[in-house]
Amino acid sequence: MQQVAHPTSKGTVYLEGPCPGPYLADLTMNEKLTNFRPPDKQKEALIMITGLPEGMIYIARHEKEIVGYVTFHRPDECSRWIKHPKVLELGGIEISADWRRCKIAETLLKLCFTNPVMENYIVITMEMCWHWDTRNTKLDIWAYQRVLTNLFGTVGMKRVPTDDPDIIEHPANVLMARFGQKVPAGDIALFESMTFKNKHSNVLSIL
Repeated sequence: MQQVAHPTSKGTVYLEGPCPGPYLADLTMNEKLTNFRPPDKQKEALIMITGLPEGMIYIARHEKEIVGYVTFHRPDECSRWIKHPKVLELGGIEISADWRRCKIAETLLKLCFTNPVMENYIVITMEMCWHWDTRNTKLDIWAYQRVLTNLFGTVGMKRVPTDDPDIIEHPANVLMARFGQKVPAGDIALFESMTFKNKHSNVLSIL
């Protein structure tokens, strides 16, 4: 498990991962980590992900409290991307409102991608606007989208056009991907062939 000390004006935060489940079990969750589910349920979800074959959890920790996290796992069974053997999904990233504006998200993401295993995967993130904390950040969805795309851009992720139903459900939703340096060309071509199932999508979008 890697660990990096990240000094902030509110105290030192330790960025750590991939974290084993028993380690997470001994920590508490910050009460404002509520974007996806209540903090206690989110902690259970993090521990569950560590038990998956390709699951990884990275956290930002202040003393004994988790104040932020990033999750990686295989795509959902209902997703088209599960059919690709080399796709790993960045499933969630969340920083407590108490610890924002401390550059934790960017620094934690960069730590994640120093892990050599990431070069073996096409890492995707599917950003859906209904998970975005626009209320606390005071940003509208388009400003929030720009913040996210800039954040993921710091680790080499780029926007990918697609007709994935979850992405096209709202125009603010975004699919981004990063191609690891060790991903074979054939796997990249397979991914690109999967981005559109409706071959007429590009035409229809401009009519």
